[in-house]
Amino acid sequence: MNSRTRFAASIAAFLVALTTFALAGPPMVCHKIEIGNARTLPWVDLNYHKGNGGYELNSLTTDTLAILDSDPSVLVHMETLRRATIYARQDSQVAKQLITRLHARADSSNAALAWFDLGYLAETYKQWIGKGEPNPATGVDGYAFVTKAIAMRGADPEMEFAASLITLVNHEADHDTHVAKAFAGAKSDTLLAQNLSSRFGDQTISAMLTNSKQQD
Repeated sequence: MNSRTRFAASIAAFLVALTTFALAGPPMVCHKIEIGNARTLPWVDLNYHKGNGGYELNSLTTDTLAILDSDPSVLVHMETLRRATIYARQDSQVAKQLITRLHARADSSNAALAWFDLGYLAETYKQWIGKGEPNPATGVDGYAFVTKAIAMRGADPEMEFAASLITLVNHEADHDTHVAKAFAGAKSDTLLAQNLSSRFGDQTISAMLTNSKQQD
């Protein structure tokens, strides 16, 4: 089996793992993103309720923007927005304030990462804020903003990884393409490879990459 065939087979196995993972709960919320020692919001449990743990929800927008503006890592942005969503669900006004500020930030800067943040937060809200709860992301096509960010930025495997999580439950027809691009980028992105490996089963990404390299 040549290297291209082996690489395609690895991607196929990865897609099977992704399908299994899709059944485990909202993919953008229920599993943390590994970011090493980078700074993000305080740890928050999925069962968090307003007042638990002493975090001041009124600081959420300011704290989130401070982290997003100080760290260019897409993975850090994903984990920060994941935690922000868990907090924001407990206060509809805070949730609205955060997404409104991110929208204004994207409009004013027109930066790829700002559009990514807006889109990723919108899709995370959709996966975590329940039916019947006020959801300021209703009607916002976050996936369109994420793909806009990818187009503006060029090849970015971490953004592709983010898009692959969105398309597990929305825009499913685009899912395989994002997975393949994220997988390919893991060859040179240790943290991305770690995230893919920790999420998608015993046949780790590192093992797949090793098999691929051995056949090059």
